Amino acid sequence: MAELLLLADILWVWSKPIGVGIYDFDFRSFFPCRQPWQRSPEVTAVGRCGAFEEYRVEYEALLSEGIRLIHTPEQHDKASEFGQWYPLLEGSTPQSKVYAETPTGEAVAESFQFPVFVKGSRQTSRHQKSLSIANSPSEFDYIMVRYASDPILSWQSVVVRDFVRLRPVEGNSQGKVDSSFEFRTFWWRNQFVGGGRYWWEGRTYQWSANERSEALRLAESTAKLIDVPFLVIDLAMTVDGNWIVIECNDGQESGYAGVSPIALWQNILEIERS
Repeated sequence: MAELLLLADILWVWSKPIGVGIYDFDFRSFFPCRQPWQRSPEVTAVGRCGAFEEYRVEYEALLSEGIRLIHTPEQHDKASEFGQWYPLLEGSTPQSKVYAETPTGEAVAESFQFPVFVKGSRQTSRHQKSLSIANSPSEFDYIMVRYASDPILSWQSVVVRDFVRLRPVEGNSQGKVDSSFEFRTFWWRNQFVGGGRYWWEGRTYQWSANERSEALRLAESTAKLIDVPFLVIDLAMTVDGNWIVIECNDGQESGYAGVSPIALWQNILEIERS
């Protein structure tokens, strides 16, 4: 069951565990938390209760109970829907196209050279390599057949992206996309509040001070372009040593990956305190 917590008398959080280790966080164990018997008729809260099936519906339902989520439905879409954030970032993220209708491999070949990267407008299907990389038009057509029955992908629009070779970390087992030199960053009101390796399982890797500085410079400019209160930006280094934006998401829905949740929430509280 979700609960409304007041962290350190500063920040409201609408929190519910979902049984996913890299997402769930026990606020009560690390921060002073209260549930005031009496509160303002309306409070603004950060949602940490997993992915929203229909954000606008849940936003309006909570609003009727006096809880206003940190993002409006429009801001949520701007942060998480590929078709909303991609046009703002052309040049700093791989060339891509969102298809309203399921395309054929032949149609994709008119705009892209194979291989291509394939995903949904919100996410991949657990990083499955066989559903993410098409080496030919016929492979793409086969992916689309599986795409239609996949519980994660079937409700999403199809996104095709240039296949950009990334700096490798190690090959993944169990049919997943190979892990790369990729990092997850969290931004609160356009300020950096946390960063860590995206591929949190497997071989450990870290960025140098210079690599971190270059990556955060790109991420900061990206955060300012999207301009929502709580944003996640994933970045990766190409084999040529350049940083690119891989994806953006609503920070309310995003897992921590290799980011310390304690430090993340401490940084957010510090910003709100000031």
